[in-house]
Amino acid sequence: MSDNALTTTSDNGGKATAIYILYLAGFVTGITPLIGLIMAYVFQDDAPEWLLSHYRNAIHVFWKGCLYIIISLVLTVIIIGAFMLLVQMIWFIVRCVKGLHYISQGKPYPNPQSWGF
Repeated sequence: MSDNALTTTSDNGGKATAIYILYLAGFVTGITPLIGLIMAYVFQDDAPEWLLSHYRNAIHVFWKGCLYIIISLVLTVIIIGAFMLLVQMIWFIVRCVKGLHYISQGKPYPNPQSWGF
């Protein structure tokens, strides 16, 4: 049995779960989503296919979230940006909670490249 086979069979989603939790903890700490992003990039190489979708989702959520925040901050000048920040926070939380839900069921994240919920 190869090292890769041992790695993929022993990975039950704990690392991806930790990444989602780090993302959610970012609302309090501020820095933990960056740690989660680094973990997602590192762990995606040896991940089984169903977990790879979660790592891809985590990477996409981070970068799209950054884009949404920048756009929202620019648009706060015309007030709509404040509403967009709230929507972005909800989007971020929903994507993380959905990821935790799918991991608990041992399922891949459906369409991790999606821009929506």
